[in-house]
Amino acid sequence: QVQLVESGGGSVQAGGSLRLSCAASGSIFSITVMGWFRQPPGKERELVAAISSGGSTNYADSVKGRFTISRDNAKNWVINLQMASLKPEDTAVYYCNAYHEQYGLNNWGQGTQVTVSS
Repeated sequence: QVQLVESGGGSVQAGGSLRLSCAASGSIFSITVMGWFRQPPGKERELVAAISSGGSTNYADSVKGRFTISRDNAKNWVINLQMASLKPEDTAVYYCNAYHEQYGLNNWGQGTQVTVSS
């Protein structure tokens, strides 16, 4: 089992910045990719950014150039999402995700609210 603990989030005005962090614990050895998804009100959950065990990153087109995903080090799965130039459309509940390719398994955090006001 893997537990994901998220921190960060909150409310900010458009153009501002926020930082999200997610720490994985438990059976982290099998994690292949970690990332952030978000679910705006009334919409489906969507991928925001992800980082693989090899350090490769992937971003949604809507956040490219504004958001940066990083990992603290190669031993521990602690990831960060630095969000800049925030827009009202970035408002959503953000969920941390850990994917175990070997088992086809996803773990999810509890979610953290990000609200961007215009």
